[in-house]
Amino acid sequence: QVQLVESGGGTVQPGGSLRLSCIVSVDSGRTLRNYVVGWFRQAPGKEREFVSTISRSNYEYYADAVKGRFTITRDNAKNTVTLQMTSLRLEDTAVYYCAASSTIITSQLRNHQAYAYWGQGAQVTVSS
Repeated sequence: QVQLVESGGGTVQPGGSLRLSCIVSVDSGRTLRNYVVGWFRQAPGKEREFVSTISRSNYEYYADAVKGRFTITRDNAKNTVTLQMTSLRLEDTAVYYCAASSTIITSQLRNHQAYAYWGQGAQVTVSS
């Protein structure tokens, strides 16, 4: 059973920063190294969209909307993936979800339907 728990959401003014963390409890016999872990977000009335993901070999992928402002990292020893968000904008407001997959391939990394495991979500609100 794989479980993901997000933390670190909140409310910040435009231009501010927040850090989201995702702790991943993995299947017995596996480690976080076996999983691709990504972040997606969903604003009210909108589709869930790709934000960032980090591959098993620590290659980072970003949506154009967040490139240069967000940074994803993983600490396999702590089973944690972190999304550092800076220069936040009003349009970054959404529920942010952490997701993981042990079987995903490169061409699927930006597709939320390819991830088998999901966290409960963390609200990020950017407001003046």
